[in-house]
Amino acid sequence: MEIYLGVIFVMLGLGAGAAAMWVINNNLQKNKAVQIIREAEEKAEIMKKDKMLEAKEKYLQLKTDHEKEVLTKNATILKDENRIKQQEQSLKQKMENAQRKDSELDSIKQSLEKQLASVALKRDEADKALHNQVKQLEKIAGLTAEEAKKQLVDALQEEARSEAMSKIKDITDEARLTATKEAKKIILSTIQRTAAEHAIENSISVFNIENDELKGRIIGREGRNIRALEAATGVEFIVDDTPEAIILSCFDPIRREIARLAMHRLVTDGRIHPARIEEVVAKTKKQIEEEIVEIGERTCIDLAIHGLHPELIRMVGRMRYRSSYGQNLLQHSREVANLCATMAAEFGLNVKLAKRAGLLHDIGKVPDDDAETPHALLGMKLAEKYKEHPEVINAIGAHHDEVEMTSILSPIIQACDAISGSRPGARREDTENYMKRLKNLESIALSYNGVEKAFAIQAGRELRVMVESDKVTDDQADLLSIDLSQRIQKEMTYPGQIKITVIREKRAVNFAK
Repeated sequence: MEIYLGVIFVMLGLGAGAAAMWVINNNLQKNKAVQIIREAEEKAEIMKKDKMLEAKEKYLQLKTDHEKEVLTKNATILKDENRIKQQEQSLKQKMENAQRKDSELDSIKQSLEKQLASVALKRDEADKALHNQVKQLEKIAGLTAEEAKKQLVDALQEEARSEAMSKIKDITDEARLTATKEAKKIILSTIQRTAAEHAIENSISVFNIENDELKGRIIGREGRNIRALEAATGVEFIVDDTPEAIILSCFDPIRREIARLAMHRLVTDGRIHPARIEEVVAKTKKQIEEEIVEIGERTCIDLAIHGLHPELIRMVGRMRYRSSYGQNLLQHSREVANLCATMAAEFGLNVKLAKRAGLLHDIGKVPDDDAETPHALLGMKLAEKYKEHPEVINAIGAHHDEVEMTSILSPIIQACDAISGSRPGARREDTENYMKRLKNLESIALSYNGVEKAFAIQAGRELRVMVESDKVTDDQADLLSIDLSQRIQKEMTYPGQIKITVIREKRAVNFAK
């Protein structure tokens, strides 16, 4: 209808010819559209068939893959089931074996319990039998088991002591014949007889004055002078009722000597006031320092020691004002140097090195700035600092066993130091301590059975013990001397060494009437 209306309108507007042409074209287009639609429908049908075929092939392929996968999983499941069955069978067999072993163990346990009960019964019977036998033996011997055991132990100890004493005597005799230690002891005893001067230094000096009127001038108005003296010198001035004397107290001998000389100059000059005191003390300090260096140089010249560092020379001079156990340190070092030279010459060693090490072995006692370090180690550090010979350095550090000895010179220094310090009269000892040491020596000896008398002689350097001949045999006397020496070493402190002499003698006394 619409087409016809359009045709009518076209015909009305364009004319009949044009309308006819439009109708023809319209029919052609319509036929063409119908043909295109038909072709499209045919192509769509073809494509549909292709897709259907393709989908069917894909379905078949997926179905085949699925069937293969199912077969594989079934095979795996079957394999796992077989393995599980085998494991169950193995476990079942093991459980059966374990049950069988448990039963075997139970039977063994029961057997062992029976055996243990039998053994315990037999042990009780054996104990009873042993107890009865011990009682019978005690009844026969007239001794208890403890008494018999004690007698047996005592007999064994006595036998062991006798054998030990015989071995000790054999070893001692062999050492006397073959060892070189005895020869060294002879050399040491010879050197020990070397005479040497020694001085005793105290911590107090006494300054003598002409009259007591000077005490007031030394004290000064309101004590100004004495306070200035103490501040400048570091020495305590004790002005008391002691007639014509002033006491100077200080632990440092150098300070004490400076104070003494300064006091002497002030009293001689007569001008005593704080300014003058400071001036005189300063000059005296300088003089003492020069004197210390001079003493060190003179000591090195006397001992023929050359090439010593100037600081070491100054320290050697300062030894003059130091003391050790009451023994002057410089005199002790000179003595050790001479002893070392003698001993080194006997051994064929370097005499100069020995003398050098002997002089410097106590150099660590001079410095005041390091009071915690042992003087042997401090002296070794000083010797290293001033490029001394390695043997000298080791001898200084090892003379009190602070370090290991690495040369033959070190034990020589140690021995000579002991000789100089322990010889009679070398070091001051308090009388009370001295008497106590002698009494302790005698009391230790008297504490042994069979000792009749004991005497500490030669200033405590020998202990002479008298034993009763009917209670102590010769072998027991030898053993007593060894026991005494070991006990004295453990319980007592003493200089040098102590000789223990045990005397046993038999006296037969009768009277002719």
